Amino acid sequence: MLKLGVFGVGHLGKFHLNNWKNIEGVDIVGFYDPSDKNAAEVEEKYGLKRFTQAEDLIRLVDAADIVAPTTFHHELCKLALRNGKHVFVEKPMADTMEQAKEILSLVKESKVKFQVGHVERFNPAFLALQGHQLNPMFIEVHRLAQFNPRGTEVSVILDLMIHDIDIILHLVKSDVKNIYANGVAVMTDTPDIANVRIEFNNGCVANLTSSRISMKKMRKIRLFQKDAYIGIDFLEKKTEIIKLKGEGDDALFHFDIETPKGTKTLAIDNPESKDINAIEAELKAFRDAIVNDTRPPVNEIDGYMAMEVAHEILKKIVSNFPSSQPVI
Repeated sequence: MLKLGVFGVGHLGKFHLNNWKNIEGVDIVGFYDPSDKNAAEVEEKYGLKRFTQAEDLIRLVDAADIVAPTTFHHELCKLALRNGKHVFVEKPMADTMEQAKEILSLVKESKVKFQVGHVERFNPAFLALQGHQLNPMFIEVHRLAQFNPRGTEVSVILDLMIHDIDIILHLVKSDVKNIYANGVAVMTDTPDIANVRIEFNNGCVANLTSSRISMKKMRKIRLFQKDAYIGIDFLEKKTEIIKLKGEGDDALFHFDIETPKGTKTLAIDNPESKDINAIEAELKAFRDAIVNDTRPPVNEIDGYMAMEVAHEILKKIVSNFPSSQPVI
């Protein structure tokens, strides 16, 4: 039985608790949260023991689930890693690149499993593309959210856009060549809306727009490659593929179009999205990595690379608006 401690039981922490309760082979020893309000709610609803000192809980567990605000990630990760405990930490893995580098070093020294909570990797719409050849050369992303004070201790880049940065780095698998970025702070002291262009060495270009001050929600990625267009709707959990029809293609719908090179047949496919709870899936993956001694699907290197690109974007925004100094 894997002994687990949850560090931070606010809005997202409670989601984690709900899902851990459904995962076999895990014993939740207790939780740590400095908020008396959060603690009282969790003690009443879940009957779990509250620890007022993070060190006391760390000593009793095999693994730590860190769901505290980003500003506490580094401190709690260090505590867990220096005690040889496995770590799941929400994105971003740390507040600064210096902190992220120290975490990388500690993970290497401690030889434990470390997973970062980039939950969109487990979204049914994204998982529906497993088995499909993805080689995008142009990517367009829109991630829009209504304003919510929760999570605004960091910029929209580290709050929202980092989800898509991780997905793009996972898909493109090429070094970043250039980054162009603009951002505006409207409701907070850090950028609340940003537009970014990332150019990769392999020729791929990604345009990303993220906003946390929108009237409607949107979480879409569009991939364009030589033989296909792929649309991923993370919010609606739907996927669409439009491509040139090939031999044995069993797409449900296809049609002919006239081109300068003759008639081409396009096939439209909507890969089935399984009914998957993404948070439960990522937590199960963390458990499995520990039990089976395998590499977590979103490891410390993935988390570091997404952070590295995110902070380069923030530097570009600062340089474009020298009078405005967003907190990095």
